[in-house]
Amino acid sequence: MADFRFIHSSDLHLGKGFGSMPEDLRGRLIEARFEVIGRLAQAARDHGASHVLIAGDLFDTTGPSAQVRRQAATAMSAASDVIWWIIPGNHDSLQGEELWAAFEDECSTNVRLLRSPEPVEMSQGVFLLPAPLPRQFPGTDLTAWMAGAETPEGALRIGLAHGGVVSFGEDFDGSALIPPDRARTARLDYLALGDWHGQLTIGERTCYSGTPERDRFKHGGRGQCLAVTIDGPGAMPQITPVQTGRFDWRAPELMLSPGMDLGAELDRLLPSDRAARRDVLVQLRAAGYLRMTERAAFEDAVRRAAPDFALFDLRDDELATEYEADDLDLIAAGGALRTAAEELRAEAQGSEVSAEDRRVAQAALNRLWSLVREG
Repeated sequence: MADFRFIHSSDLHLGKGFGSMPEDLRGRLIEARFEVIGRLAQAARDHGASHVLIAGDLFDTTGPSAQVRRQAATAMSAASDVIWWIIPGNHDSLQGEELWAAFEDECSTNVRLLRSPEPVEMSQGVFLLPAPLPRQFPGTDLTAWMAGAETPEGALRIGLAHGGVVSFGEDFDGSALIPPDRARTARLDYLALGDWHGQLTIGERTCYSGTPERDRFKHGGRGQCLAVTIDGPGAMPQITPVQTGRFDWRAPELMLSPGMDLGAELDRLLPSDRAARRDVLVQLRAAGYLRMTERAAFEDAVRRAAPDFALFDLRDDELATEYEADDLDLIAAGGALRTAAEELRAEAQGSEVSAEDRRVAQAALNRLWSLVREG
């Protein structure tokens, strides 16, 4: 048989609201998630593939709005040269009966929802073994049936599942762990996994694709899918990451110390193309320590840069400020303001107070300095 090519993706989470983001950014992030349907179809065309596998969580909940559901069905159906193979995940499990019944009614025949754990012939000599989630927490390894599944001799076997091979946190259903050697025990040529939002290789034949449009700083960069080629039964899959995401999520860390060129250090971490910054979200963690005037200069540099970006979030809880007597002169030479500044400085640098009280005093002194500068 000729080589078989497909796109492996998962975790589109259509309908995700991004409620913690600024209101003017939310709509852009929501729209980018919808646009990724077209990018996945184009990735298939560019790779010479006719199939896109969605390994769970196409939707963010079992109750997306009719608009979200209908527009997803329309976009997928419109890519008529691509066959979409979809399993429900933990966010959009088969318990969402109304969701999936309406979605199937709205889709063309090139969109295939897989409700049952049974082999499906994708193409001549190629069988898909799906593991759809019947509910959010299934309580069992849903890929176990694959080991005993019968397919014609010499057929390609591709598994499609959603869940963890390792624990993904306290909300994870540990009873449903997928064995890392499932591809071997089920004689799979490839096991396409979803649930983890970053790309992760478990073995030569087992991968998480990650979400095609990033939604958090935990998994940085732009979203990707995987373009997979299998030359024949038993052949090692050729796996190529393909960028699909619009937004670039970055969480750099910057260690600061007195005497540094703060502007240059900040520029080093940020995209040089200012026009491209509009689609970049930054969560900058600053640590170390600076003198009061240097910290003010650093904060000024951040304020100047921030409007270029979709989001610029400075996390400076671990950035300490070193205060000297001359610094307090910049706040006030005398009077009540100087007294307040000296008291805050003593508390910020005192060893007899808690770390939290020192942090609060430091923040108050920095704020006092900022107010004086603004005045």
